[in-house]
Amino acid sequence: MTERLYYRDSYLADFDATVLRVMSHDGRQAAVLDRTAFYPTSGGQPFDTGTLGTAKVVDVVDDDDGVIVHVIEGELGPGPVHGAIDWARRFEHMQQHTGQHVLSAAFDRVAGARTESFHLGSTSSTIDLNRPLSPADIERAEVEANRVVWEDRPVNVRFATADEAASLPLRKESVRTGTLRLIEVPDFDLSACGGTHVARTGAIGSMVVASSERFRGGTRVEFLCGVRAVRGHRALREAVAASVRLVSVLPGELPAVIERLQTEIKDSKRQLKDLRTRLAGFEAASLADRAETIGAVSGEIAGGVRAVIAAIDGFDQAGLKELAAAITSRSGYVAALFSTVPPIASVLARASDAPVDCAAILKRLIERFGGKGGGRPELAQGGGLQATSDEVVAFTREIIRTPN
Repeated sequence: MTERLYYRDSYLADFDATVLRVMSHDGRQAAVLDRTAFYPTSGGQPFDTGTLGTAKVVDVVDDDDGVIVHVIEGELGPGPVHGAIDWARRFEHMQQHTGQHVLSAAFDRVAGARTESFHLGSTSSTIDLNRPLSPADIERAEVEANRVVWEDRPVNVRFATADEAASLPLRKESVRTGTLRLIEVPDFDLSACGGTHVARTGAIGSMVVASSERFRGGTRVEFLCGVRAVRGHRALREAVAASVRLVSVLPGELPAVIERLQTEIKDSKRQLKDLRTRLAGFEAASLADRAETIGAVSGEIAGGVRAVIAAIDGFDQAGLKELAAAITSRSGYVAALFSTVPPIASVLARASDAPVDCAAILKRLIERFGGKGGGRPELAQGGGLQATSDEVVAFTREIIRTPN
């Protein structure tokens, strides 16, 4: 069993130990020490990184037998070794984890919401609470948590047996047996926890609830503490400043301006759609007037039809579909329309009385030029044809003229 130095001193950034053995762990080189200050992934908190001698520690795993495995990159052998923790990472995790204890206790006290789980992520952390909360509930808990942070209360570590802990006012009952490590914020929170924590609540710095959402019948809250709260504010400040420069308004005016711009965009899209429909009508009429007459032929694909087979510049697939619909609103017409730049998009449509199978034509185009697509006899569309538009148009004309 590995002696866990962080249990009694979370501020221990370097230490001396003995490498008991070097081995393979899940295909990676790893080492086991007699004692360690490296925290393994556990209880929602990620592992520490750092060095053992000249080797880099890239993962720390808590095995079921109480042994901590240090996954390493570099050379390391049995014997004495000096370990060093990445202190910036460790302290950031200490702020977030202690902040979680305080915030969870605040939710419990002001809103009667119990913490179901906690996750300390790489940029933010989350708490899953057991019931839905209103914005007012969340604000009250945030205010209460920061009050305790700024009072700079001590964060005490003590140990108790499971029987002793059963008689204590733990915020959440522990399922562990044996000796429990307890983290206490006097007159506010008492929890069983093996994580690393700051010595006083003031070291959390500040606490900000960044977002919340309904989750599994309760509420998931995303929060930032200390250095992460500063980074979050900096990112928000830069985003707001950039937005203010773009629209030339004061920060407080941004919501109203965004709402106005959204309305203008919707109106512009509606107008653009109307104009595109009108343009498609004119373009369709021009194309239909130049349609090829293809006489009656035997076979399942085509009979006597008026066919518009063309590559149209400036239209995407949605536009081509509008054109095809306008053309084939005329009796006896077929439209085979394509984009002009490879990979070619395609739309094939027919009037209800035109004896053409659009899906069959598209299938043969895909067999010849690749791509994908599908449809029905009256309408088929696809994309990814690897050929020039002239080649696609010529082959389509050949299919319609000689379907078999």
